Amino acid sequence: MTKQRRQFGGKFKFQVALEAAKGQKTMSELASEHSLHPTQIREWKQKLLEEGPDIYSDPRCQDRKRVDLR
Repeated sequence: MTKQRRQFGGKFKFQVALEAAKGQKTMSELASEHSLHPTQIREWKQKLLEEGPDIYSDPRCQDRKRVDLR
């Protein structure tokens, strides 16, 4: 019997990544608390910090970028 992989929703990932970005707890503490591997939390945190500014981008500019890429 194969082990099924766990899947996490975007809201959960965001909350964990935000906790990690705040730095109030260590990666090990967060990993234990949420039953995750510290590397997974580190990846989610890195993605949040890299893509976070795009949340506040002007959507009209994003539409232009999509058109230019076609």
